Amino acid sequence: MEGHHAELYLLAAGVLLLVSLVVSRLGGRLGIPGLLLFLGVGMFAGSDGLGIEFSDYRLAQVLGTVALCFILFQGGLETHWGQTRPVVKRGLSLATLGVLVTAGVMAVFVHVVFGWAWPVAWLLGAVVSSTDASAVFSVLRERALGLKGDITPLLEFESGGNDPMAVFLTIGILELIAHPDMGVWEIVPLFLRQMLLGALFGAALGRAALWTLNRLQLQFEGLYSVLSLALALTIFSAAAVAGGSGFLAIYIAGVILGNADFIHKRSLIAFHDGLSWLMQVAMFLTLGLLVNPHELLPSAGLAIACALVLVFLARPLSVYLSLMRARMPLNEKSMVAWVGLRGAVPIVLATFPLLADVPQAQTLFNVVFFIVLTSVLLQGTTLTLVARTLNVREQLPTRTASPITYTPTGHNKNEMVEVEVRPGSDADGARIVDLHLPPEALVILIHRAGEFLIPKGATELLAGDSVLVLAGGEELREVRRRLDT
Repeated sequence: MEGHHAELYLLAAGVLLLVSLVVSRLGGRLGIPGLLLFLGVGMFAGSDGLGIEFSDYRLAQVLGTVALCFILFQGGLETHWGQTRPVVKRGLSLATLGVLVTAGVMAVFVHVVFGWAWPVAWLLGAVVSSTDASAVFSVLRERALGLKGDITPLLEFESGGNDPMAVFLTIGILELIAHPDMGVWEIVPLFLRQMLLGALFGAALGRAALWTLNRLQLQFEGLYSVLSLALALTIFSAAAVAGGSGFLAIYIAGVILGNADFIHKRSLIAFHDGLSWLMQVAMFLTLGLLVNPHELLPSAGLAIACALVLVFLARPLSVYLSLMRARMPLNEKSMVAWVGLRGAVPIVLATFPLLADVPQAQTLFNVVFFIVLTSVLLQGTTLTLVARTLNVREQLPTRTASPITYTPTGHNKNEMVEVEVRPGSDADGARIVDLHLPPEALVILIHRAGEFLIPKGATELLAGDSVLVLAGGEELREVRRRLDT
């Protein structure tokens, strides 16, 4: 039997992944977030369930860090800078002031009500202070929830940007606990260095990655997936080794790449989307295996109280204070406050005190796990209801799948995009030949009223038509100008 250990581990991993996907599919019909079910499968398979023993907190921490690296990278790839730019100021406020306010409210609560020492109370606050990128990205996509105004880009930018702040606070407080003679203000230069280096490395290495993807001509398309993996790991670890925030660096690099043109962009984004889901499932399964349900019961009262304070007091207060000067309707601010989903990040951060042998570390870990369960269950399952109640829900635009796909190769800068003909534009009611489009731009297909039309020079375009165009650079911008302005 000894010789089959590797096969047994692989069998267990495969079965757990399959069960998680099947259960998440069933849970989606019931409105239960998949992340909660992944955690549940891990707990069911653990020592209190099927008996799989797993208590390696260091391995879980490493796995969680790698998983978050790729999740944030994918989040950056799917961030549309044109939509995100208007919310950057508000997002940065939520990612900094919002995190501090959340941590402070939680610290005061557990210190005053439950008598925790200030350092450990602040540690708990820091661990649960950030929203979780994987939870926000996946639940919003899972719900296919359209939200008015800038709510969605703000939530996505905040969840991708506040992890570095939470990581810094957690590590900084652990340093203060380990060195009691150290002053609080002594960690401020550390924070500034981490954020500055993270931003610089992300911007510089993101552009270097873009240059590499477009210039390094590999023999097989599949090798570009390997190249993108290598670039992501290099960016994250290089920033971290230099003393910066690897999480901030990889997110910024993802944004740079996602808003630029590079070889095999469509297939690479699809690859990283699948990898991101794999990382999420593996991470939540692993974290579920770490927890023994019977150990949660003694801390249940404390954990429920903390979870309710976080959801109904700390998160709303942090949002309203951070967005106090923002020109944003109250109902939209309230929706942002409700989508304060906690996920894997707090659980991963809760392993840091355990590995540092901080007093009450095991209780803190159990409380954090309970808070995550409550957050995903309470907030994740009620997003649609709350959005409808606050009147911030809107229908997501329906995109018709094109029967034609195009993958640029070599140094070809062309891309195939859909451009909608706007009412009152130069193209509305005009023949294609009369628009005098650039000769390098090719109109391939027209989607109108559920049908696809093969274009000719004499084809008349109408408002609402979706025109599939193959062009690049200046030619594409000129086509957009003619069709939608």
